[in-house]
This record gives sequence, structure tokens and C-alpha cells, in this order.
Amino acid sequence: MSKQSNIIKEKAYDLALKIIKLYQSLKKDNEYVLSDQLVRSGTSIGANIEEATAAQSKKDFIAKMTIASKEARETNYWLRLLRDSKIYDGDDLSELILESEEIIRILTSIVKTSKEKQ
Repeated sequence: MSKQSNIIKEKAYDLALKIIKLYQSLKKDNEYVLSDQLVRSGTSIGANIEEATAAQSKKDFIAKMTIASKEARETNYWLRLLRDSKIYDGDDLSELILESEEIIRILTSIVKTSKEKQ
């Protein structure tokens, strides 16, 4: 596995932990719809990356990383929606949004490079 793959695993895991903490805070404020969507997509990024590391083929690897990228984009969407709707009045969500955007860029690069090498 490449160095880039290890970095993305760490970044996705770190983001998932932060999403779980945000989820817990949102639940305390009785916000269920967006928080459920956010925790599902935010933890799915790393799960799909983990699955990709055990891929049976290059095609399978690309498929799992593509799903991880889609989940990262969905997570970014929910974070922006929470920020802009002002449903969440806790910590600034900008850092999490930037982290999700970085993950999207890395995953896009991994998928693009993998497709070119295929």
C-alpha cells in the first residue's frame, strides 16, 4: 500500500472520531435527522478505505475508494448544511469542512492515479 493510502486512512479515521463527537453533541441538542446522516457518511469514509486495502483486484480497489470519495462528499455536504442552517451552535465547523475537503482531494487523486495505472 502506498504512503498516500496510509495518510488517507489516518485522516479518515481522525475525521470519523471528530464526527462521532459532533454527533454526540447534536444528539444532546435533540437533532436527529442531520446527525444520523452525518455520522453514517462520516464513518463510512474510513470503512470503505479499509475495505479497499483488502481489495481483490485493482477494479475492486478503485470501486471502494470511489465510494469513500462519495461518502466524503456527502459528509462535506452535511457539515456545510449544519453550519449554514445554524442548527448547531457549538464549535466552528470550518475545520471539519476543510478536513473533509482535503480527504476528498486525496481520494480523488488516488482514484485518478489508480485508473491511469489500470
